[in-house]
Amino acid sequence: MKIMSHNKKARVAGLLYLLLVITGFTYLVYIPSELIDLQNATKTIENIRSSELLFRLGIVTAICSSFIFMLLPLALYDFLKSVNKVSAKFMVLFALMSIPISFVNILNKFAVLNLINKSVYAEKLEQTEFQTQVMLHLENYNNGIQLLQIFWGLWLLPFGYLVYKSGFLPKILGIFLMAGCFGYLITFFGGFLYSDFNKTIISDIVGFPAPIGEIGICLWLLIMGTNKLNFKRS
Repeated sequence: MKIMSHNKKARVAGLLYLLLVITGFTYLVYIPSELIDLQNATKTIENIRSSELLFRLGIVTAICSSFIFMLLPLALYDFLKSVNKVSAKFMVLFALMSIPISFVNILNKFAVLNLINKSVYAEKLEQTEFQTQVMLHLENYNNGIQLLQIFWGLWLLPFGYLVYKSGFLPKILGIFLMAGCFGYLITFFGGFLYSDFNKTIISDIVGFPAPIGEIGICLWLLIMGTNKLNFKRS
């Protein structure tokens, strides 16, 4: 019965992780690729106006993703606290620290909607200033996403350690998760200090461990659960 309970916890965490991956891809990759061109203000504003529902869907998805990211580390804590309680607490702490930043950052998207939908702003602002205000909020939102990478990385270090030490999850996924932490941090600080960092081969190299580790552990938890034999001995 205990083994079944542990597997159930694993699959609940895997399901939450899958929802996080889907919502994250939607609001971080898919919707921006359809609507946002930071080099072309006119095109971006036209895209948002013509596909406002999609833009609003991106906001809703980002909010849902933040709620999921509150629940996921708590589910993982319940699942992995027996491995190392201190590391499990740090995993939760680093993840939850990102949530207030996420919600404040979403306000930039609400500001864009206000500028575009309320005629009073269009009447009082010249076209160039109007476009500048819209793009500034989108740039600030993008900066917020960059800042969040710090916490998206930090929580992976204790999480990866717990996976590696657990004995009932694949060690290789723990290694990828821990490497993903440093990948996120290098991406943030490299991009902040060097504007063309994302064009370098280093950016490509440090960017691949995190998705491998996160998607890998997501699918493992959802499909495989735990290694029952090792869990029996623990």
